[in-house]
Amino acid sequence: MIIKFYKFVRDSSLNNCAMSETDKNKGAKKDLKDDLKEGAKKLKDKAKEIVRDIDENTQEFQEEAKSTASDFTEGAKDAYEQITSDHGSKRIVAGIVAILFGALGIHKFILGYQKEGLIMFIVSLLSFGILAALVALVGIIEGIIYLSKSDEDFFQTYQIGSKPWF
Repeated sequence: MIIKFYKFVRDSSLNNCAMSETDKNKGAKKDLKDDLKEGAKKLKDKAKEIVRDIDENTQEFQEEAKSTASDFTEGAKDAYEQITSDHGSKRIVAGIVAILFGALGIHKFILGYQKEGLIMFIVSLLSFGILAALVALVGIIEGIIYLSKSDEDFFQTYQIGSKPWF
C-alpha cells in the first residue's frame, strides 16, 4: 500500500508539474499571442497613418501641380499676346530692314505684303541693278517713314489699313 500511495503521490505531483508547465506554456502562449495582436494593431494603425500622410501629400502635390500649370498657361498666353500684339517690334524691324535691304523688298514680306515684296525683289534682280538703286531709294524712304511713325499710327496704317506703299 505504501508503494501504491507513493506511486499516487508521484503521479499526482508529476501531473501537477506537467499541468503547471502546461498552464505556464498556455499563459506564455497567451501573452505572446496578446503581444502579437497588440503589435499587429500598432502596425495597422501606423500603416493607416502613413496612408493618410501619403494621401495628404498627394493632394497637396496635385493642387501645387494644378497651380503651377495654370500659372504656366497664363504666362504662355501673356507671352503669346505680347509677341502677336507687339506692333512696335514689327515697326522697328521693318524700318531697319527697309533702310538696309530695301532694294530686295524684305521689309514688305515682314509686314505681310508678299505681292509688293516680290515686285521689289524681281525688279531689283531683273534690271541687273539699274533699277535697284531706285527700288533701294523707295526702301530707304519707307524705312524712315516706318521709324518716324508711332506704334499706333504704324499699326493702323500698315497692319489694319493695309497700305502697301509709302
